[in-house]
Amino acid sequence: MSTVSEVPHADWDLWRTMRAMNEQLSRELDRQLQRDAGISQADYSILVTLFDAPDRRMRTGELGELLAWEKSRVSHQVARMEARGLVERVVCESDGRGTWVTLATDGKRALLGAMREHAAAIRELFFDELRDDEKQLMLGGMRRVLDKLNAACEAEAADAAPGAA
Repeated sequence: MSTVSEVPHADWDLWRTMRAMNEQLSRELDRQLQRDAGISQADYSILVTLFDAPDRRMRTGELGELLAWEKSRVSHQVARMEARGLVERVVCESDGRGTWVTLATDGKRALLGAMREHAAAIRELFFDELRDDEKQLMLGGMRRVLDKLNAACEAEAADAAPGAA
């Protein structure tokens, strides 16, 4: 494993620039969603995940896993969204302790109202600034990093499983 001093300056410049771009892009996309649809990126993430789910519903734990959010973050976000009528919590009949998070009519309306403008903002702020060859290079690199992270996560889960040596 290399130390910080062994990482080339150009690599750190790439890392800092990627982080700054991601943070500023996220902020701008959040502003766009708030302005155009009255929802946050966190709202949008949950709404679009539920929209894509079978029966437009999902267990809280599964929602957290898909979004890579901690259980408490999901619970707090869902509570705020439920208070605004965007989602509903429904007791799971097969497991009285569990709940489904379902997409409410107002949530579906908010999501559908946000999708076109949100996609246009992503295109304008991100895709339109990149050439096709740059997109392909970025995609290849990001997939390799994600594959490595997913493999590490799976290995960690396997090691933590009951009966693991």
